Amino acid sequence: MDQSSANDNQYRFIQDKRVTDPDLTLLYPGEPSAAEMRRTALYLTMAQIPEGKVVAYGQLAEMAGLGRAARWVGRTLSQLPDGSSLPWHRVLGAGGRLSLPAGSVSGDEQRARLRAEGVTIRNNRVDMQRHGWRPL
Repeated sequence: MDQSSANDNQYRFIQDKRVTDPDLTLLYPGEPSAAEMRRTALYLTMAQIPEGKVVAYGQLAEMAGLGRAARWVGRTLSQLPDGSSLPWHRVLGAGGRLSLPAGSVSGDEQRARLRAEGVTIRNNRVDMQRHGWRPL
């Protein structure tokens, strides 16, 4: 199986929210690499962010057990395929700052999706006290 097919299967399982630890053997034939395990932890955690809530890149990394990997999270999310159903738009910069520029296709899409979920955006920021997500 080539890398593209493996990635397609990974996204399909995660988008269906059926991934559990035993399913990792289905995602990755043989032993999954450390990078594949990191991406899976990130996607599984991100898939749980509820509608109307947001997290910062660094916060998401910590929740996924990845330590201080905010930049890696941002880079990984920038590589999601078009049409991904993962809630990438709910992941923001530190302090609730929207990292994607207003006027860009992805920046405008992020703002529209957040507003549709009832998230208030002021001065290119989201109030993390009001909209921030902390799992139980």
